[in-house]
Parts: sequence; structure tokens; C-alpha cells
Amino acid sequence: MDFEYDDTVKDYQARLLDFMDNCVYPAETRFRDEVRASGDPYSFPPVMRELQLEARERGLWNLFLPDERWGAGLSNLQYAPLAEISGRSPLAPEAMNCSAPDTGNMEILAQFGTPEQQERWLEPLLDARIRSCFCMTEPDVASSDARNIRTRIVRDGDDYVIDGRKWWSTGAGRERCEVAVVMGRTDPDAQTYRQQSMVLVPLATPGVSVVRGLPVFGYLENSSHGEVVFESVRVPSSNLLGAEGSGFAIAQARLGPGRIHHCMRMVGMAERALELMCRRAHERVAFGRRLAEQGVVQDWIARSRIEIEQARLLLLKAAWMMDTVGNREARTEIAAIKVVAAGMACRVVDRAIQVHGGGGVTDDFPLAAMYAYARTLRLADGPDEVHVMTVARRELAKWRSGD
Repeated sequence: MDFEYDDTVKDYQARLLDFMDNCVYPAETRFRDEVRASGDPYSFPPVMRELQLEARERGLWNLFLPDERWGAGLSNLQYAPLAEISGRSPLAPEAMNCSAPDTGNMEILAQFGTPEQQERWLEPLLDARIRSCFCMTEPDVASSDARNIRTRIVRDGDDYVIDGRKWWSTGAGRERCEVAVVMGRTDPDAQTYRQQSMVLVPLATPGVSVVRGLPVFGYLENSSHGEVVFESVRVPSSNLLGAEGSGFAIAQARLGPGRIHHCMRMVGMAERALELMCRRAHERVAFGRRLAEQGVVQDWIARSRIEIEQARLLLLKAAWMMDTVGNREARTEIAAIKVVAAGMACRVVDRAIQVHGGGGVTDDFPLAAMYAYARTLRLADGPDEVHVMTVARRELAKWRSGD
């Protein structure tokens, strides 16, 4: 097997590493200070606009989208090492217009949207003039099983009327969020996976209320995990995304690439946590020896390197399979890396926090925020248990007898 990156990837890597070193890392403290000074945890600080302008100037824009009409035209395998680098800082994905949930929403608009929908929503999203959210998860049901969705989308003449409550709608609370992709039931009596549809709902539509942003381990992330209520929300039928009854299929098309993008960033996050752990271990002395000389710390560092390398290899295999045989045939690998990457990142960041002592759980270091993100990812885009079930079922199917 050839593990060498091609010249296109190497060129992007060089530009992206320079962008991270000279622009992104130095902006992290300023970003935090500007958000705090605004009084709005979901604000869009001036430094982010500056980073976005710089990323565009450097040609580091919309790298996630393989469709050359809209994006860089990179394959999943080419994008993987770039997304890994961006995962080292929470600012980089948005700075490059490669952050969730906008990436997934842009992908399905590019794939399933009408020309009118693409002109109204996709183009401003590609230009980062607006943001979007994805409303699928609900507080009143176990949303790991999308068949439980209760939100109703009812046809009324030339309109659809939407009633329901969603949460973990990332981005909904941000001032620049203008549209929601809402999944709900249009036909409760249809075949199980044909009951759901997706509609595009401008957040300014009467009846839409962003109730709150959900805290993660007690603090509010700038990305805003919104709880959104829809009460008799009326939108034109032309806002239907794809065909009626295709909501579940569109969700699967959206979540496949989205899951692996998260995993790519998890590897980068873990790499930075390991770097911080090693630096701290060299700096601190306890009981007459540097932490780097303590056997338990050496064990943590070695295990972290081993686990990162294992995760990266599985991730690259999953990306390669998505490119060569398609997302459906790569389902086992996508499910597996979703479990592996989030768990690995949690363990590596947790060890780094331990080496940093009390400082590790403060915001003086990025580790606490990293842990919150990694731990949340064990639930986002499907909890670990669902993906483990997927892998088990596909493995068992290979050995099913003719019962």
C-alpha cells in the first residue's frame, strides 16, 4: 500500500500549516476575548471575519466539497489530512468555511437542491454570508432511532405547515443563521423509511422560536447548540428538499461524509493534545523528577501515540473506500471510525488534562474545550452504540445460514 500523499495534498498541507501557525493559533486568545466582550456567546467576532478573508486569499476555502462546481474538488482521501490539520484549533474549520453543520447542509443542497434553492441558500452559504442549522434531533424521543421523529410536516395547499420541537440544532442561536433544514414526518402511514421529509425553513418565518442554546458541561459553545420550536410554521411547498418521503435517505447521504469529517478533525485535536501533554511533561517537576521521566506519564504518551496512529489508518481506509466503492459499501468503516476516533480523542485529551493538573480543566489551556467536543461526538451523528450495532449486524450477516 502507498501511504504517500499526492502533490495536490502536499501543496494544500504546506499552505494550511502556514495559515495555522501564522494566523489561527495566534487568534485563539483574541477570539475568546472578543466573544466575551460582546456579551453574546454566539457572536461572530471581527477576528473570525479576518481569518475567513485570509483563508480565501490563500485558497483554503470550501475544501470539504468534492463537487468542483462549488468546492475544491478534493476526494475524501485528499481532504482527510487537511481536515486533520484544521481540527487542531476550533477556529480553523469556520475560518475555512468547512465547519458543521453548514458543510452537511451545503452538501445536500448541492446534491438535492433545486436551482432556485441553490441560488437562495447554497450560494450565500458557500460565500459565508449566512449560516444554517440542521434540525433533526428531538428532546422528547430517543433520536438515535430517526424513526421516532414526531415533528409533523403537513401539506396544506401550496404550503407545508410544521409543528415540533428540536434540539442540538448547532448554529441555530447565531445571529447569522438564516435557514434551518428541518426533518419531520409527512406521511406517518407510509413505509417506515418513507415517512420523513426535509424542508428548508427560514428562521425569520413566523412561528419559529430559538428557545435557548444548550450548554455543554455547563458552558455555552460559540457554535450554539439550539433548541428550536416550530409552531404552525408555514413555508411554500417549493421549500421541500428532494422528494416527499426522501428525508431519511437524504439524512443518510448527509451524515456519512459529516461523520468522517468529524473524525478527521478528532485526529488533529488528539495530535495537538499529545503535543501539549509532551511539552507540559518536559516543563513540570514533581517528586524530584520531570513528569516526562515518570513511568506513568510515559505510558500515557506512548498509548496516545499508538491510538492516534491506529485511528488515522482506519480513517484513511474509510475515506479511500468512500471514494472507490461509495458510502454505502463503506458503512462498516464509517461506523467503526466514528466509534474509534471519538473514543480515542477522549482518552488522549483526558491524559493531557491529567498531566496539566488543575490547569487542564481551566480555559487557560484548550484541553477542557477539546474534551467537551470529543465527548459530545460520542453522541452526535449517532451514539457509539448505534454504530457498534451497525458493525455487528454487517459482520454477522456474512455468516448467516439459510434460515
